[in-house]
Amino acid sequence: MTDRPIVDAWIQHPTPRLLGDPMFASLRRWMGLDQIPDQIPPELTMAALEAAGIDRALVSAWWGPQGPLIANDDVHTLVSASDGKLFGVASVDLFDPMGAVRELRRCVTELGFVGLRQLPWLWGLPPDDRRYYPLYAACIDLGVPFCTQVGHAGPLRPSEPGRPIPYLETVAYEFPELTIVAGHLGYPWTEETISLARKYDNVFIDTSAWKPSRFPPAFTEWLRRGGRKKALFGSNWPMIQPAACVGEVDSLGLDDEASRMFLHDNAARVFGLPI
Repeated sequence: MTDRPIVDAWIQHPTPRLLGDPMFASLRRWMGLDQIPDQIPPELTMAALEAAGIDRALVSAWWGPQGPLIANDDVHTLVSASDGKLFGVASVDLFDPMGAVRELRRCVTELGFVGLRQLPWLWGLPPDDRRYYPLYAACIDLGVPFCTQVGHAGPLRPSEPGRPIPYLETVAYEFPELTIVAGHLGYPWTEETISLARKYDNVFIDTSAWKPSRFPPAFTEWLRRGGRKKALFGSNWPMIQPAACVGEVDSLGLDDEASRMFLHDNAARVFGLPI
C-alpha cells in the first residue's frame, strides 16, 4: 500500500437500476452479487475508497439509449456530500444531440462536473459516429476531457465499438484540442491503445477494471517507461474493490516518479483537480 495521494479515475456509485439490468449479469457474477438491494447507501462507496487510501475519485453518471442508469443529478448529490473527495463526470443522451450538449454544459457550468463519459458498447456506436461530434466540440469549449471505454465489453454487449483503431484514432486526429481518456486498457487491443497514446498528445489511458497483476505485459512495460505521463490509475468500483487495485501497484516495479504520476499527478492534470 502506498502512502502517496491517489486519484481513482473511474468509479461509479451503483444504482439498483444499473446493477439489475440484464446486460450486467457478468458484473453481478464477478461481484458475487446474488440479489439486488433496494437501496445502495453512499457510505458503501465512500468506505471502499477510504479502505484503499484513495484521496479523490472521479464518479461517473451513466446514460444509455433507454435513459439514465445513474443520473447526473444523483451524481451531483453524491459529490456535494463528499467533502471534496468526489468529482462528477457527466453522461448524456447521444440520440438527442442538442439536448446532450445543453446537459453537458449544465453539468460543467452549474454542477461543477469535470468531464464527460460515453460508453460506445452501451450505445452500439463507435466514438467516430456523428452523434458524438457536437459533444467533442462542447468538451473543448468547456475545457473538460472526453472519457470513454476501449477494448472488449465486460457487459453482455458486442465489443466492436470499443476498438481503438480506427474509431478512437479518427477522433484523436480530427479533434487535436480534445483531451481523451481511454479507459479499461483496450484489451485485447491493448497495443493499439498504447500506440494512440504514443502518437497523439491528447490521448491518455486509465487502468480501470484491471488489477495491476493482470495488466498486459506490454502495458506494464510502457507504464514503466514512456507511458509514465500518460497513464491514470482507476478501479471501476464496484466491479473491483479499489483496495485490491492499490494493493498491487508496488508489484509493477515503478520508480517514484512513475508511481506518483500514475496514482495522482496525471489525473489531477487531465481533470484540472485542485492540488
